[in-house]
Amino acid sequence: MIRSLLAAVLATACLAATAAAPLANAVAPDFTLRGADGRNVRLDELRGQVVLVNFWATWCGPCREEMPRLDTLYQKYHKSGFVLLGVNVDDDPHTALATAAKLGVSFPVLLDTDKKVSKLYDLNTMPSTVVIDRDGKMRFLHRGYRAGTEGDYEQQIRGLLKE
Repeated sequence: MIRSLLAAVLATACLAATAAAPLANAVAPDFTLRGADGRNVRLDELRGQVVLVNFWATWCGPCREEMPRLDTLYQKYHKSGFVLLGVNVDDDPHTALATAAKLGVSFPVLLDTDKKVSKLYDLNTMPSTVVIDRDGKMRFLHRGYRAGTEGDYEQQIRGLLKE
């Protein structure tokens, strides 16, 4: 009993530790999505900046909890070469945009209604967040959200902005 409990605790600790592990510097798959303003945003055009791509859905409670915290990071660092893209995977773009407005986010919200981009990134957890360096390489992946995760994001963003 104690052995299985210890194994479960260690497995959970390993999972938590790898949640934000570097992704072997793989180049982030390029995509183009329509933004809330009707303009297309292409990831490759953001090279030279640190990019955080947050995949979210309106039905996801942790996503809605995380969004205002992400906006705080966006407000703090966007003038320093940081871009935050909120990629919504809902079928209905009107619901997504209304939710983003209600939450008061100021970062770009992109619409992935056909889920091609979330499939491209092989995501099965909401929210999922990818942190990309100035060279377009994926450096960190976070699956899910817990209060305080934004501290990890901030540490990673600051480190990448200094590179």
